Amino acid sequence: MKGRERAELRAEAHHLDPTVHVGQQGLTPSLISSLDDALRTKELVKIKLGNKDDLKPKDVANSLALATNSAVVQVIGRTATLFRENPDIAKKHGDLPPWRK
Repeated sequence: MKGRERAELRAEAHHLDPTVHVGQQGLTPSLISSLDDALRTKELVKIKLGNKDDLKPKDVANSLALATNSAVVQVIGRTATLFRENPDIAKKHGDLPPWRK
């Protein structure tokens, strides 16, 4: 992902609310499944990371990105944003992106 694309996605993600929350259980298969579903339908997903002190937020975000075959857009504090383009979503010029719908 190029810097300009990442900057545009960061600007879009600013207004999003966290869709997925990582709790006390950490990275469970059900969490990865729900994140995968959110990425499939929305493409751009904001994640609220839990308060586990033993793992750094960037490490958790990278692990989630590897598990879901997505890209980390940004990590700020304990909030991460991931992006994965879905070629199955019909996109027309001028339509709103799927994360705004």
